[in-house]
Amino acid sequence: MQLDPAQHSVAENYKLLANLIVPRPIAWISTVDKAGVVNLAPFSFFNAVASEPIYLVLGLGSKKSGELKDTTRNILDSGEFVVNLVTEELFAAMNVTAAEFPSGESELVAVGLHAAPSVAVKPPRVAECQASMECRLHSSQPLGDCMLVIGEVVMVHVADHLMGPKMDIRDFAPVGRMGISAGYCRTRDQFDAPRILYDQWVKNSK
Repeated sequence: MQLDPAQHSVAENYKLLANLIVPRPIAWISTVDKAGVVNLAPFSFFNAVASEPIYLVLGLGSKKSGELKDTTRNILDSGEFVVNLVTEELFAAMNVTAAEFPSGESELVAVGLHAAPSVAVKPPRVAECQASMECRLHSSQPLGDCMLVIGEVVMVHVADHLMGPKMDIRDFAPVGRMGISAGYCRTRDQFDAPRILYDQWVKNSK
């Protein structure tokens, strides 16, 4: 089947994209507005795009009214944000923060979580998260009804029990997004596959 995006609605294209590109990591983004209120919201159009320096990319949608979401506005205003990663024990709280809270009401407070001070940026981390990345805004670009945001990671927080030798992260199992209706996945079912060198592949294929 061939699907031409130009022949389909915005909602249909979003559904198609969100159901094919899976699983997607969830950026649980904490920001601070001009009044000092902490905003906390999850976004799954998110990934790492560079490692030297470390850059993250976010695709932030708009409100149904077409206005910028609080997260987007706060990032553009302050130039700072924190990406917190969601593990299974925090799923219920994350799911609540996906609701469109009124501007000026803190989702962090509403779900009973706690702020932990960041080191290099003003927005706090979610204290209960096992991993968080403090970011400064590198650049932003409107893309249709979304805002593309690139952030430079300036500080990384990882729970001590996850750190192995040589910067290995062990037993970290965040949840991922599957589709757009109500689909999520666990990441505990993992396997290792050493990367194959070309010369090795040629030798083994003869």
